[in-house]
Amino acid sequence: MTPIHARSESLHRRVRAIVQAFERSRAAPEPFDALAADLVRFQAATVPGYRRLCLARGIDPQAVVRAEQGPAVPTDAFRLARVFAFAERDAAFVFRTSGTTLGARGSHAMRHTRTYDAAALAFGRAMIARDLTLPVPVVTIGPSVSEVPDSSLTHMYALFARQFGPSRAVEMTFVHSGSLRVEALRECVAALRPDVPVIVLSTSFALVHLLDALGAESLALPARSRVVQTGGFKGRSREASASELRQGVARCFAVHERSVVGEYGMTELSSQFWEATLVDEGAAQGVYFEPPWARVVPVDPETLVPVSHGKIGIARIEDLANVDSAWAVLTQDLVRRVAGGFEFIGRAAGAPMRGCSIALDEMLSASP
Repeated sequence: MTPIHARSESLHRRVRAIVQAFERSRAAPEPFDALAADLVRFQAATVPGYRRLCLARGIDPQAVVRAEQGPAVPTDAFRLARVFAFAERDAAFVFRTSGTTLGARGSHAMRHTRTYDAAALAFGRAMIARDLTLPVPVVTIGPSVSEVPDSSLTHMYALFARQFGPSRAVEMTFVHSGSLRVEALRECVAALRPDVPVIVLSTSFALVHLLDALGAESLALPARSRVVQTGGFKGRSREASASELRQGVARCFAVHERSVVGEYGMTELSSQFWEATLVDEGAAQGVYFEPPWARVVPVDPETLVPVSHGKIGIARIEDLANVDSAWAVLTQDLVRRVAGGFEFIGRAAGAPMRGCSIALDEMLSASP
């Protein structure tokens, strides 16, 4: 193991220790800022673009003591630069963005997914499966990993199917070669046991297509089932408002609207954010919660300074599980902090915002 890999593994273990403490309902073993500061130092030493970004901002990584002091990497950098702390040959996994909005696809390389998997399972179980006696059937209205091996969402959904579902269950995925297999889904739902709840994993655009295909038909799921939906539409289906989609999905599967749970994530991250409607009767729909190892901070699109509570800004996402890439990313998603979490308002239209553009230029600069 190289010295860089050894340092990386030490940081990965610290992140997983926070994840394990969360699973055991214990306090985190160290402060968020302490680990964030060490990640700033590690990535400044191993990721050339991040080192340039720190230099351009006049930031001494050794002097960083709080997460807010470390600059965030624009998500566009994952399309245009090397954003990983190891040799390219050491990448065991490369997750890629869809590339439908900007042409070139962003790439998030990982040496392994142990920390990604641990974080996804811990928070996913807490937000969509904590009240269930596992295993239960897991139905994925999406492609399989074998069909789309470079999708982080497909990877996560397959992980959930393996961990939450029966160990020898037949893989239940219902999108193949881009086509929704409606008849196969009908047959699957009809064969489900009526006394065992089901977890349905899907994307927004697949659900819109399903609702269009079914019309007024219902595919009633067993009691206490839940449906996870994530992602935008990206030009592949008609768009539907969040409330319209939630109502349609609840009707289609005969579940309560609070059992239709939204997930917010992206290829450039190792952590996800969830609506809490299944686990907190007071939680509002459309409000996403963070795990203890990640934070979402709305910032001014020009200055990148945090905006006041309740104001809309672009999302600066601090993700401690992104050990070997960018521990903080700067998106063009519009968000605002509300009680208990954050709201996703939508994606900023048009050219990259000034703050993102400047940060990207600084990362791609030819300076040392």
